[in-house]
Amino acid sequence: MKNRLLDRLHRLPPPGMLALIYIAFIAMGTILLMAPLSLRAPIGWGDALFTATSAVTVTGLVVVDPGTTFTFFGQAVIAVLIQLGGLGLMTFAVLLLTALGIPIGIPQRIILREEVNQTSLGNLTALVRIIFAIALICEGFAAVALSFVFVPQFGWAPGVWHAVFHSVSAFNNAGFALFPDSLSAWVANPVITIVIPASFIFGGLGFVVIGEVFTRRSWRRLSLHSKLMLVGTGVLILASWLLFAALEWTNPRTLGALDGISARVQASFFQAVTPRTAGFNTLPTGEMRDATALMTIGLMLIGGGSTSTAGGIKVTTAIVLILGTLAFFRRRTVMQAFGRSLGTNEIMKVMALTTISITVVFLSFFILTVGHDGSFLVMGFEVASAFGTVGMSMGATAQLDPVGRAVIIVIMFLGRVGPLALGFFLATRSLPRVRYPAGQVYLG
Repeated sequence: MKNRLLDRLHRLPPPGMLALIYIAFIAMGTILLMAPLSLRAPIGWGDALFTATSAVTVTGLVVVDPGTTFTFFGQAVIAVLIQLGGLGLMTFAVLLLTALGIPIGIPQRIILREEVNQTSLGNLTALVRIIFAIALICEGFAAVALSFVFVPQFGWAPGVWHAVFHSVSAFNNAGFALFPDSLSAWVANPVITIVIPASFIFGGLGFVVIGEVFTRRSWRRLSLHSKLMLVGTGVLILASWLLFAALEWTNPRTLGALDGISARVQASFFQAVTPRTAGFNTLPTGEMRDATALMTIGLMLIGGGSTSTAGGIKVTTAIVLILGTLAFFRRRTVMQAFGRSLGTNEIMKVMALTTISITVVFLSFFILTVGHDGSFLVMGFEVASAFGTVGMSMGATAQLDPVGRAVIIVIMFLGRVGPLALGFFLATRSLPRVRYPAGQVYLG
């Protein structure tokens, strides 16, 4: 029986094995969070499972307050799960094997390749080292900076822990906070409103982009992917910042409640960039105007970059969709950007990823609305937040029944593991055995 089980595991494709690894760590995290050492107040297994899933998938949606429900040990478990999920479980496995001097086989390399979204099996261990170096440096700098805010307010030990926890959560785009209102108490604090966004923007760019920026140090030498990510990220940040400020400036429940232009500008920036899968908030999300909430849903679905800690369909996917549309109207068969061309193969990949993502979001949204007659926009917001592994909420997640929470758990899991699994099928192509004559379908 045991041999049969092992044989079946060995026959699993890399996406299936990767999904099992994530499930195993979610199960382990659930058990640890239910331990008496982790709890200040009793919770159910469903709450522990939801929290563990949210941490491993670096989403940040919660049904209990982490700061008051869990002890230091429980919060540490959440932080470790966030780090594992954000940097990639196989990334940690490769680092451990390398440290022990154990050679990494082809099956492990294939799984790692899917997790870090690479097309080659070569130089994966070098990429793992780059990932860890970048993560530790960024989280270290952020923790030191945040200590200047939290230590004077909470004391040395609690203050340092708050700084470390939130730096890990920010860089990994998790959105977990140890305060019931997230970071709303520091809405006008420049350290919080600069360091936290800088951490999750940096983490959301992607390790390949960050590595190229530091090693090549020249715009001309950057790859097409890095150029698209940097330009796309800059445009999204600026556009969403201006739009959020314009939409919410006079809202008495959000920006309108703040005194001074400086506080409003800081809050606008924070709330404009946090939907890019970060999940923190300094303003009450549920009080946003409908237009702002709709814009936020769009940003959550786009997400961050490939090979990053962020979720969503990714910035480059959205850019390729736009480039493909422009190429169509210009009657071109090849897309062009920064002196490079992209063929129909990239369009096929983008179409597959986008179609599956829309299908998952729509079906999940439909299932939630069947059992819950809440606000249409609020339900859509929660689904987009779960799929994009963002963690922002308009208050509906904590009010869901067990079925609704189960749906959100599945969405969070698919939002994190789904794109990795889909990448495997997009990277493996098979030639047709039979070639059929070309046909024509009338579209539009």
